[in-house]
Amino acid sequence: MLDNIRLVISVTLVTINTAVITVLISLLALIKLLIPVASVTKLSNRASDAVFWLWATVNLGILSSMNRIDWQIEGGEELSKEQWYLMMSNHRSWADIVVLASVMKDRMPMPKFFLKHDLLYVPFVGLACWGLDMPFMRRHSREFLLKNPERRNDDFNAIQKSCQKFQNNPTTVVNFVEGTRVNADKLATVKTPYQHLLKPKTGGVAFALSNMGHMLNGVVDVTLAYPENQESPFEDMLKGKMTKIVVRIKVHPMDENLDGNYFEDKVFKRRFHGWLNGTWEEKDQYLDGVYSSKQ
Repeated sequence: MLDNIRLVISVTLVTINTAVITVLISLLALIKLLIPVASVTKLSNRASDAVFWLWATVNLGILSSMNRIDWQIEGGEELSKEQWYLMMSNHRSWADIVVLASVMKDRMPMPKFFLKHDLLYVPFVGLACWGLDMPFMRRHSREFLLKNPERRNDDFNAIQKSCQKFQNNPTTVVNFVEGTRVNADKLATVKTPYQHLLKPKTGGVAFALSNMGHMLNGVVDVTLAYPENQESPFEDMLKGKMTKIVVRIKVHPMDENLDGNYFEDKVFKRRFHGWLNGTWEEKDQYLDGVYSSKQ
């Protein structure tokens, strides 16, 4: 009974917070549309990020008041809110977005997530994300692309359009490299060499690097884990049952593994694949240690 009461309270508070923030961000987006002047756009973008920061701060307050969480955060001391980053993370739950925004809001520019196009139509959320210039990915099926080959570059065009808007303000672009949330069923049915992760998809990361590599200060590799709430972390968070969150942050410099032309340089492409697969293997080993330690 108490869990359900907490769930209702959490959902109500988060919804109100999101609705208010959406209205503010939408007004700022409208200003950008009506006054297409560079200085106005830059000021509006910074104001939108500040409003997004407020959303994350209020959500963290709601989360902290409803749960007694043992936060285990490692790394990220060298991050700056005045630089540009590409962030990669494993993806376990809807809770990931709340956690990343909460943990990173005072360490680096507010994150811009690669989102599924369907989220554009979610009340409040879609409008706010559009106002923040987040790229929406259609992720067409193989069958659709065979019938409509001219739509093959839809996602790349969306990334390129968004990345162009990020040049004037320090930005963090976030990509959940596995492309979908991981659960026990997917790990059992999808071919993957990892125990806790799906295979990383290189396309989105590679295209973001191709468009933003010249202004990036590093690639931020985040590993998320909910060792005592693996089955339903988002629901547990809303019910006040979240007990422990692990966040490991590693910052990779823009070295030869990350700085190159993925689409035209075959040598760099192989090197990048090797680097990403190695990063994912190390991440899987780390997660295995996190989950084993609670047993």
